[in-house]
Amino acid sequence: MTNERDGRAIDDAHSRPMGAQDKTVEALGELSKALETIHRVRGHLYSVHQLVGGADLTLDRVVELLRQAGHDDVAQRVEQELLGRNVLPGRWTFQIVEEFDDGYYAAFQDIERDAREKLAGGRRHIFEAEMKERRRTHGMPGHEATP
Repeated sequence: MTNERDGRAIDDAHSRPMGAQDKTVEALGELSKALETIHRVRGHLYSVHQLVGGADLTLDRVVELLRQAGHDDVAQRVEQELLGRNVLPGRWTFQIVEEFDDGYYAAFQDIERDAREKLAGGRRHIFEAEMKERRRTHGMPGHEATP
């Protein structure tokens, strides 16, 4: 639902709660931005997980080719020292991803959600919604306030 307030189109799901201060909305916007960065970090960790896993599986072919070429000593070193090796002490990448998800990532999401609940009635992206309203050209196609 969209309402008009102070001559602006307001999307109720993203509107500023009555009494919310500018600095509060700005802080929530920055917290949301930081969380978005952490979402990207998580994606990069999954990329690392998949890339390292793929490289490790490729080592099977490396060992096979080295043996076929008569380089058993090099093949043995690759097989013993690299194949299946931990990337961090005691951890494969799936364990790193799990620890990140269950620890830092979960805490970050929980704190961001809690801040929104306490300070903005759970509403998301208030700062961005207000920026959209300031920057759009009223009446211009492609600049509508809401879908």
